[in-house]
Amino acid sequence: MRATGVDDELDGVLRARGLRVTPQRRLVADAVTALGHSTPEQICERVQQRLPSVNLSTVYRTLELLEDLGVVSHTHLGHGAPTYHPTSHADHLHLVCRRCGGVEEADLRHAGPLARAVAGEHGFVTDLGHLSLHGVCGRCAAIEGGGREASGPSAR
Repeated sequence: MRATGVDDELDGVLRARGLRVTPQRRLVADAVTALGHSTPEQICERVQQRLPSVNLSTVYRTLELLEDLGVVSHTHLGHGAPTYHPTSHADHLHLVCRRCGGVEEADLRHAGPLARAVAGEHGFVTDLGHLSLHGVCGRCAAIEGGGREASGPSAR
C-alpha cells in the first residue's frame, strides 16, 4: 500500500516536467510524508531501510528537486539542518521547544498581526510559511513549575 500525500502528486508533477519517477524519488517523497518535519539525515535513514544504497547526497538532490517542483517545503527550526514537510500540509507556524526539541504547529492566523505590524513599520513582507517561534513547550513549562508567557528583552 502506498503512502498518501507527497507521492500522490509526484507522478504527475515529475512527468509534466519530463522527469522519471525513480524508486529513490518515490522513497524520499514517502519518507517526507511519513516523518512530517524531518531533516535530510532522518529522511535518509528511513529511505535506507528500504533501499540501503541511497546516500545522503542523493536525498539532498531529491529534496531540492521536490522543492523546486512545489511538492515539499523546508524551514529552519534552529541552527542545524533544515526540516522538510509536504506542501500539501497547510501552512503553519513552527513552535520549537528549546528544552525537549519538540516541534508543534500553530495556525498562521496567530502571525497575521505581527506580519502586518512589521510590514507597516518596515515595509518588510514576511514569509510566514517559514516562521518558527522558539521557547518552551507547555509540557516542559509544566515540568519546570510554570513557564513564562514570553521572554526576552522585547517581551518586557
